[in-house]
Amino acid sequence: MNSTILTVCRKEVIENSRDRRTLFSTLLFGPLFGPALFAIMINVMISQALSGAEEDITLPIVGQEHAPNLVAFLRRRGVEASADLESLEEATAAVREGEHEIVLVISPEFPANFRAGGDARVTLVFDPSQTRLNLSTRRVRGLLNAYSRQLAFMRLQARGISPLLLRPITIDEFDLSTATGRSVILLGMLTYLLLFATLMGGFHLAIDSTAGERERGSLEPLLTTPVARADLLLGKMAATMCYMMLSLTLTVAGFTVALYFAPLEQMGMSSNFGPLVALKIILILTPFVPLGAALMTLVASFTKSYKEAQTYLGLVLLVPTLPLIIATFLNIRPDLSLMWIPSLSQHLLIIELIKAEPLNLGYLGVSTTSTLLFGALLAWLAIRLYDRERLLRQ
Repeated sequence: MNSTILTVCRKEVIENSRDRRTLFSTLLFGPLFGPALFAIMINVMISQALSGAEEDITLPIVGQEHAPNLVAFLRRRGVEASADLESLEEATAAVREGEHEIVLVISPEFPANFRAGGDARVTLVFDPSQTRLNLSTRRVRGLLNAYSRQLAFMRLQARGISPLLLRPITIDEFDLSTATGRSVILLGMLTYLLLFATLMGGFHLAIDSTAGERERGSLEPLLTTPVARADLLLGKMAATMCYMMLSLTLTVAGFTVALYFAPLEQMGMSSNFGPLVALKIILILTPFVPLGAALMTLVASFTKSYKEAQTYLGLVLLVPTLPLIIATFLNIRPDLSLMWIPSLSQHLLIIELIKAEPLNLGYLGVSTTSTLLFGALLAWLAIRLYDRERLLRQ
């Protein structure tokens, strides 16, 4: 890097250090908002899962007198029965209006059908669109199924029949997952937040140094100076990269601290997100920094105003995250044929680190080379754009 590029880079860094928007997106929005939001989400999800599995449930039961043994069975397993409702119609109205999450209705025919050895039916009234109550619904349904199996076994034994006849196949589960591997269920979106924070670090600087200067009328005098336009643009992109690297480093550090206090162990998970893993993640994502800087600079160069650049770059921020969404839905595993795709290759490598798997240096080399080549291509296109005189007439 020659002295001209360094001079332009230093100028842009110093000038934008006085810009509150740049400092906010670089030092606060990504590094603090992302880890804080992530930590809150994990704690809320874990607390809801644990509370739904451990806390007592108050279950309105219509017709308790028809199945006292069933009611006693539920009470022994943490389900407190209440008698607030008296009919199926009242239960339906109470659930629909949100007064109760779930109601169990036992019909008057239950005792007769039960004694006859027939199909004694009960009715669960609930609204599956209410996601919060799904835990309670699954728990109550599981208890009813357990009570049903228990009665079936007792009936078979009373007739001298082995209950194993109802279970002709025994399924033994061999769980190959590790505590760190299971953490991917919650940490799978980590790469998305890191990439987004990295891009946001240079977002405002990329706009201000291109579309912002055109809007202020300072671009034309700047391009008439005896400085090569390539050096001028590369210096601007270098300044954008500095802010992106700062945002990336602070964000990774924030996640390291947030995950240290996350109670993943309560869910049978663990995080190996320590200082060494954090450094490896920064190493993996560093090649994406010049690519992101070149992409934002190129797109912002086509715009005529700051607001227009914000609109277009807001859409550009979504582009690197699309492969991550596809990989999450399709459960894509690392493969050499995928390492040429920027953002996707970084995501797959980071997921392997989260699983405590060894870093494949061959995959890392292909990912780094491909990402840098894409970044160089976009930078070359931006330089060619700045070499055109019609740029000043836009």
